[in-house]
Amino acid sequence: MDYDPQELEARWRERWSETGRYEADPDADADDATFVTVPYPYPSGGMHIGHARTYTVPDVYARYRRQQGDNVLFPIAWHVTGTPIIGAVERLKKREEKQLSVLTETYNVSEDTLPDLETPMGWARYFIEEHYKQGMQSLGLSIDWRREFTTNNERYSKFIEWQYRTLRERGRLEKGLHPVKFCTNEEQPVTTHDLLEGENAEFQEYTLVRFGWERGDDEVVVPMATLRPETVHGVTNAYIDPEATYVVAEVDGEPWFVSEYAAAKLEYQARDVDILETVEGAELVGQSVENPVTGDDVLVLPAGFVDADNATGVVMSVPAHSPDDYVALQEAKADTDYLESFGIDPADVADIEPIPILDIDSEDDEYGEIPAQSAVESKGIESSDDPALEKATKDLYNKEFHAGRLKAFYGDYAGELVEDVRDDFKADGVDAGQFDVMQEFSEEVVCRCGGDVVVSEQDTWFLSYDDEDWKELTHDVADGLDAIPENTRDEYHHTIDWLNGWPCIRNYGLGTRLPWDDQFVIEPLSDSTIYMAYYTIAHRLQDIPVEDLTQDFFDTLFYGPDAADEVDERALDLREEWNYWYPVDYRFSGNDLITNHLTFYQFHHGELFDEPQWPQGIVIMGMGLLEGQKMSSSKGHVVLPGEAIGEYGADTVRFFLLNSAEPWQDYDWRDDLVGSVYDQLERFWNRAQEIIADPGPDEQPELETVDRWLLSKLQDTVRDVTTAMDESETRSASQAAFYNFEEDLRWYRRRTDLDRPAAKWTLRNVLETRLRLLAPFIPFMTNELHEQLTGTPAEDAPWPEPDDAFDDETVELEEQQVERLTEDVRDIIDVTESDPDTIRVYVAADWKRDVFETVVENGDNVGAIMGQVMQNPDLREKGNAVNDLVQDLVSQTRGQDEPTLRAQLELDEVATYERAADFLAREFDADVEVFAEDDSDIVDPADRASKAIPFRPAVHLE
Repeated sequence: MDYDPQELEARWRERWSETGRYEADPDADADDATFVTVPYPYPSGGMHIGHARTYTVPDVYARYRRQQGDNVLFPIAWHVTGTPIIGAVERLKKREEKQLSVLTETYNVSEDTLPDLETPMGWARYFIEEHYKQGMQSLGLSIDWRREFTTNNERYSKFIEWQYRTLRERGRLEKGLHPVKFCTNEEQPVTTHDLLEGENAEFQEYTLVRFGWERGDDEVVVPMATLRPETVHGVTNAYIDPEATYVVAEVDGEPWFVSEYAAAKLEYQARDVDILETVEGAELVGQSVENPVTGDDVLVLPAGFVDADNATGVVMSVPAHSPDDYVALQEAKADTDYLESFGIDPADVADIEPIPILDIDSEDDEYGEIPAQSAVESKGIESSDDPALEKATKDLYNKEFHAGRLKAFYGDYAGELVEDVRDDFKADGVDAGQFDVMQEFSEEVVCRCGGDVVVSEQDTWFLSYDDEDWKELTHDVADGLDAIPENTRDEYHHTIDWLNGWPCIRNYGLGTRLPWDDQFVIEPLSDSTIYMAYYTIAHRLQDIPVEDLTQDFFDTLFYGPDAADEVDERALDLREEWNYWYPVDYRFSGNDLITNHLTFYQFHHGELFDEPQWPQGIVIMGMGLLEGQKMSSSKGHVVLPGEAIGEYGADTVRFFLLNSAEPWQDYDWRDDLVGSVYDQLERFWNRAQEIIADPGPDEQPELETVDRWLLSKLQDTVRDVTTAMDESETRSASQAAFYNFEEDLRWYRRRTDLDRPAAKWTLRNVLETRLRLLAPFIPFMTNELHEQLTGTPAEDAPWPEPDDAFDDETVELEEQQVERLTEDVRDIIDVTESDPDTIRVYVAADWKRDVFETVVENGDNVGAIMGQVMQNPDLREKGNAVNDLVQDLVSQTRGQDEPTLRAQLELDEVATYERAADFLAREFDADVEVFAEDDSDIVDPADRASKAIPFRPAVHLE
């Protein structure tokens, strides 16, 4: 039977669907219950191959646990909360060219279908049904489809309402002014999932140094933003973009000179801002402003590198302690024509010298009196375009923060480390009216709608993730996790520590309304923290009227009859299913969600549920590349699963995605490599068909050494794959089950007569076991082949367990010796370019084995070995020969474990090579003779026998 993945896979999909194969209900007879989840998709666009990997990794684990005897629940749902879908629909209605291109060219939406996408749920339903659901089913994902729902489902909304009422009652929700990410286009707060750029941006509180400017008869504040307020004593000049637009505005009743955009941002941050006048930045160029701390006049220079949209749009320069400021000042001094064009005397700029404000504790004196100058000159930086400048600046900032001690003119702070006093110094400056503050992002942030996102102080409801007792509880949740990989546990703890209050509502969008104020919608990350609990009862809630899903109903369901004033028996019945499945055993998720969703998930489970229901494990997944570049739906740089499956088949797509990297590592989809995987699977299929056609005897015949070797290697493989699967190491598991064992099979086929009954029986046994090992990865092919071979699909057969009866370390070592000898002979033939008629193999003499045993007992302690060996008078007589042998054996055995070395002592080398003589004769088309070095009838015309050492025989070609 030829390998036709399309026909084969369609047949199995239909069979799974008709039988409800993956519909999971509580089962007292199952060994255990396993609950596996993955973030539900947000269907704002189509499913691409990166998504395919995201959902296939947990499917592999779910299938593995089923074969282990577990009752496994693997559900999916659809996240439609928020505004991205609404924004996409609006762009479609406007017939934006880019949007139409993505829909019609990337996702193959027909022109006739476009009107169906002009409502938010029309859009969502199209991509759910035509892309995600179809793609998941094509991949063979073992999902219980009865439990799917969308997050604007009215029953799901009742569940979310219960959650938020409960959090409010427990004091985990507060209302007040709070800094939020705010879209200036949509005029509402946004969170990570709403962003096009800046998903990882953090809030930063800038210190505004309030420089003074005499503008005619007016005293105007020129605030300059810095993250290093202690450097104010080192300011020598300032910079402004002369061509940008600035304003003079009353800010909380006093005149400020800031960029136009800064004025808007200040207004968002609860400042009272009134624009008095719009001017160009050039007005401030050449003017002097007064340093509020030192009283010094500071000259303002023109600079195109100033970003007027960042902070206030005017920046202070500290060239002694900022490498980029130092370079900028040198360039300004050199460009006299530019200075003169603004009426600035170049001599005034030439007189500006860096002002050192601290000394660096350092043993190597890496930085001199002017640290920025040292950093620039040591790295040969000559211009502001040098890419090394950014790192030099970052390195110096870090060094000064941790090891910089302020100079004497800092008064009470003199001699103190910057990291110890920065916050206090800043607070003193604010109290004295010298400083102010402003919130800004660490990078540019753009909403999916295209609008700018700013920091805004909003009167909003927020989750109080900054409550210390809640943080402590969540640290306990993180400590109890099986975090895969282990280093992610520290990332959870770090996120828990820095998280502050999280605004959880929106002015509009899809989703659940805030139950006590329905003008607001709960935002996407906040409504997706415990939905895993909803999966356990989602399909059964359809039989309960929406109006019956009250607070008491869910209290009864999740907390038991004592938690509710009115107990609903239906809720108690559902509670049994919830208790059966919960907690979530493993959640598979992207590494980009560590700093938000996955940590929120732990916060909410810790607060709302008891410890037995806390998450048990989280497996992190990396990102996908396409031909070496980041996948991008908006740029059309994606591969659709349907297209890949149509070309290669689902098993090939799955196997490539799972085998190319461990789940937490990034992977790269490359067509040529995917095609190679298809070829390998096709060869596997064809080999299997040969075995199925002629499976050999049912009863085990007498096995030869090489048969026992392959079966012993098979038991090792079962152990390796099982260990890897328990750790969610899908690449290691699939490599061991497929590629690594294929190497063993290739050797076996070379070594033996495959027509022997024992060989046929061995290959059948091996195939059956490997099909079960590979069933989680390539379910279509393995089910079909296993059913042809045994009458039962592979997924319905138990996971293999090692058979101790076939474990044989001695046989494995014997075959290892034969393989090594074969390679040595081949190397000699290649080097000598010979075609031998006779190959003679010489095994080391018994006295050499005695020395080997001494080496095994003493390890690499040459002195101890020689001391023991020389006690034997026969060996002592051999003098230098023994010494040379000891050196060789110590080198040969170094790094090998003692049990393996002791097992080698049990080998009969002569018998091993004699049993392999027929194979070696076929391999090299030569007569093969095996001798012991101390045989009386040895044939040794080239005097090679003396070169033999234990387990490295000497070879002579004639």
